[in-house]
Amino acid sequence: MSKLLEALHSGQTDQVEAMLAESPELDVFEAAALGRADRLRELVAGDAGLANAYGDDGFQPLALACFYGHIQAAKGLLGAGADPNTLGRNQHIQTNALHAAAASENKGEATQYELCKLLLDCGADPGIPQGTNESRAIDSARLNGDTRLEALLST
Repeated sequence: MSKLLEALHSGQTDQVEAMLAESPELDVFEAAALGRADRLRELVAGDAGLANAYGDDGFQPLALACFYGHIQAAKGLLGAGADPNTLGRNQHIQTNALHAAAASENKGEATQYELCKLLLDCGADPGIPQGTNESRAIDSARLNGDTRLEALLST
């Protein structure tokens, strides 16, 4: 995993901003997590397989875009063939994009809802359990007390 993703995952905003100030050439995982939709389009245009690639940490670009609340990045990845139903390969969290969107608190409930609706419209299966703990996306909505999202995920 890149130092940029490590800093982003650990909430080190100042460090992320400092790294971005150097205008690095973002890879598909960094571009997804940061919501850089133009860079994602460029990358998947050159290699469509990147839309479903797994990073060193076991996460896929679509799950990263959804977890960090980037709707345009998610749309671009889905348009490039990203599968919303594949589970990540992280040794601790085997999440897919719908789990990531429902569990995210990065951009608020309206963004969570929009991302989950987008994923469902693109064929995401709300019944897929997350790895070994067997929780589903709806369980995250319940845990967060988001009844609107819970209703969407129960359909």
